[in-house]
Amino acid sequence: MSALEEMVGVARAALENAHAPYSRFRVGACVRTASGRLYGGCNVENAAYPVGHCAESTAIGTMVTAGELEIVEVLVLTEGAALCPPCGGCRQQLAEFARADTPVHLAGPDGVRATTTVGALLPLAFGPAAMGGP
Repeated sequence: MSALEEMVGVARAALENAHAPYSRFRVGACVRTASGRLYGGCNVENAAYPVGHCAESTAIGTMVTAGELEIVEVLVLTEGAALCPPCGGCRQQLAEFARADTPVHLAGPDGVRATTTVGALLPLAFGPAAMGGP
């Protein structure tokens, strides 16, 4: 099994646990860290819509909880026919832990459909440099 297929498997397993009773739009995500570990996440909706969590943010939270802070690859998986890139909030969260050239794979039931980068998804990202930091 290739490294990318392994990421698809982690995202698919997460998608199966998605809690999407309102939108019925289930999403799974997987982030690979610099250590090579994989962290999966699914979307978790709430009746108070803005309170839910996206799959990418869930995966990032799990990664940070485990003590890791550097994402080197991302995969987002949905069941739909259209490409589903990360939302704006997730793009900002990815930019916090990944470099601009970090690959982001967009996948569906048939596998990876497109690959882009964090920088292409969020050009001129807000980060520490904008606040006078490194």
